[in-house]
Amino acid sequence: MKRSGEGQPLDGAANGWRAGLVVSHLGHSLAIEDDTGQLILCHTRRRLGHASVGDQVWWEPCEGQQGRVMAILPRRNLLTRPGHQDSQRLVAANLDQIAILVAPLPNPDWLLVDQFLVAAEVRQLSVCLIVNKADMLADVVQFPSGLEDYTGHYPPLWISAASGQGLAVVGERLAGLRTLLAGQSGVGKSSLSNALLPERQIRVGEISERSGLGRHTTTAATLHHLPSGGDLIDSPGVNVFGLADVDGAGLAWGYREFRGWIGQCRFNDCRHLADKGCAVRDAVAAGHISHARHARYQELLQRLCRQ
Repeated sequence: MKRSGEGQPLDGAANGWRAGLVVSHLGHSLAIEDDTGQLILCHTRRRLGHASVGDQVWWEPCEGQQGRVMAILPRRNLLTRPGHQDSQRLVAANLDQIAILVAPLPNPDWLLVDQFLVAAEVRQLSVCLIVNKADMLADVVQFPSGLEDYTGHYPPLWISAASGQGLAVVGERLAGLRTLLAGQSGVGKSSLSNALLPERQIRVGEISERSGLGRHTTTAATLHHLPSGGDLIDSPGVNVFGLADVDGAGLAWGYREFRGWIGQCRFNDCRHLADKGCAVRDAVAAGHISHARHARYQELLQRLCRQ
């Protein structure tokens, strides 16, 4: 099987294994899609490690019309989020893009948006910034303050999932790519997913029936195939990504507007706080970098230092 430009090794077939794609994580089980599009409930072989939505795997049939994952193929990238007791939980693998959804209501959490952006930038993923509920505004200037800090590097798409405004353009931006849809609660992620995926509810119901977990699966990240090609990972229960795998230098690099100034700092290990000769702070003072974005960078850096 081949999805979004990824390949697969041939040795699994020699063992009698079958190719599969993880489309949902269901507690201790996985919903695997085989190369015919059928769903199989699979368990993972011991000591194999955890699989993530978007992983390509080798699996073998076992009793009860179920399967067992025998191998997880190498990943291009992996996105995680905080778990219990400082652990990390897997969100999605082998992504091409993160679509970040904001709206006039609830009031945007720009610190959360910055975390999404840094997570994308350090993994070299594309970003699609989407403003939903545009029909609530008489003019774009009525959007809550803060969006202007992003438009230079991340030109937003203005849409309304309710009315259909802008959905065709969003479909074009997602076509042929594997995209994770992210955003804080209440911005309309499910509404947008339903608008882009006519068979989403059928798919979720099929996974629920296969797993035996019923409505519980509606909060699990699920991979859907877009009608125009590509995949959309709908993650209604995930509204924050972890930055545990990001250091201070990576965090600064994750702010695009910092990059033209970082190399001009006096010291290579400059943290862009109170460091002498910091070109980034000079750029903030001169108005080339947003004070608000720099303040959020400082807050995220403090969080990293406490980890």
